[in-house]
Amino acid sequence: MLSDSLVIIPTYNEKENIENIIRKVFSLPDVFHILVVDDGSPDGTADIVKSLQEEYEGMLHIEERKGKLGLGTAYIHGFKWALERHYEYIFEMDADFSHNPEDLVKLKFACIDGSDLAIGSRYIKGVNVVNWPMSRVLMSYFASVYVRLVTRINIQDATAGFKCYRRIVLETIPLNKIKFIGYAFQIEMKFTTIRYGFEVVEVPIIFTDRTEGTSKMSTRIFREAFLGVIQIKLSSFFRDYSRNLDSKK
Repeated sequence: MLSDSLVIIPTYNEKENIENIIRKVFSLPDVFHILVVDDGSPDGTADIVKSLQEEYEGMLHIEERKGKLGLGTAYIHGFKWALERHYEYIFEMDADFSHNPEDLVKLKFACIDGSDLAIGSRYIKGVNVVNWPMSRVLMSYFASVYVRLVTRINIQDATAGFKCYRRIVLETIPLNKIKFIGYAFQIEMKFTTIRYGFEVVEVPIIFTDRTEGTSKMSTRIFREAFLGVIQIKLSSFFRDYSRNLDSKK
């Protein structure tokens, strides 16, 4: 079944969640395709995906990479894969149900309605997070405050990883120049999208922490994001964001 929409799901040890998330996406009234980018999960995540491919022929795809190469490089790999094919709407989504697959429809509609990047936002209408300890809620919330102060981009949920891009955005951004691989990757992509003059909207969602599997958050990832924001801002002074503005549709 053809679709203009691709959901990219990076995985590393997600055997508890991957089949359920795939089946949930394919149960939606809108038709979405899925690309799983698996970083050599030793728990057999990739085998589960491959066992489902015959059932969802032409709709479920997998790219296997050797080793844990990072969230950002997984998405860049997926973006390039999508651009080589016919997809107009390209999504980022976690495998662990922290992002509700039903919200894919809302994000897509926001892009159909005129936005170039739709962000599933935890903080655009208060704080909509379930099952997180208060310390992590505060860390995430004030991380976004910090990003706004440094970068001057008006995004309430700067580290959000649930997004829908229109194809033109990923065609315009020089993906090989995206530097970061953790939460700073999410910030860098939003910052770059805005600097290229694209229209960005935040769509309110409810974020629910995983109940199965293990979180990939680490001190190293948080440190990269904290220092990366400064690097992103400083490097922007030496980049030309105007050359592709005429290509925006």
